[in-house]
Amino acid sequence: MSETLIELRAVSKAFGEAQVLDGVDLEVARGETVAILGASGSGKTVTLKTINGLLSPDQGSVEVLGFPVSELEERALVPLRQRVSYLFQWGALFDSMTVAENLAFPILEHRRLSREEVPNRVAELLAMVQLEGIEALYPAELSGGMRKRVALARALALNPEIILYDEPTTGLDPVTARTIAQLIVGLHRHLGVTSVLVTHEISLVNRVAGRVVFLHEGRFIYSGPPSDAAVNGPDTVREFFAAGGGDA
Repeated sequence: MSETLIELRAVSKAFGEAQVLDGVDLEVARGETVAILGASGSGKTVTLKTINGLLSPDQGSVEVLGFPVSELEERALVPLRQRVSYLFQWGALFDSMTVAENLAFPILEHRRLSREEVPNRVAELLAMVQLEGIEALYPAELSGGMRKRVALARALALNPEIILYDEPTTGLDPVTARTIAQLIVGLHRHLGVTSVLVTHEISLVNRVAGRVVFLHEGRFIYSGPPSDAAVNGPDTVREFFAAGGGDA
């Protein structure tokens, strides 16, 4: 039986009067690629952020890689976040830093390599995302797709066991979105990372996800293969797939 790396138990989260998550349960096994689907505002990103402690649940428990995430203070989450990378929707690159400096930042911050070794690691990371030779550019000089790929390269800097993707293809043209999908599949195949992605893009789900979970009215109402969801899922899930995903 596969090892469970991520476990949410009866997780609830509200913002004011809005109950976003209402007793959510989720397990993700080592090596899985799981897509979290749902309508706009359904709590997909909130779920993702509870996994690495960016948000704390009001009730319930979150355990990731053996860390009791929901019980830990910010400082105690640092070792976990060295093993779990979060790819933000818009990349969250440092605009005042070059590409090389952006990629070097987590490596130097966590003292993984000496300064002399960093340039080779930066070049290696850029090669992984098919962007060789752009070390000296600044984020403002990159296209949207290039920014996403640099952000993905930075997410790989510390050799994470888990990558959390928040809308990895939002705002990209179809060709660039397909490139990102191919990179996600390649990372899973060659590095064995476990992936959880929030998306509304059905084409991305079909390319990369082995399982989808569908969030509706604060709970997961479906868990299974994408191909089954489109045919045998609840009405809400089938309608979502038939519409091509709808709004994010």
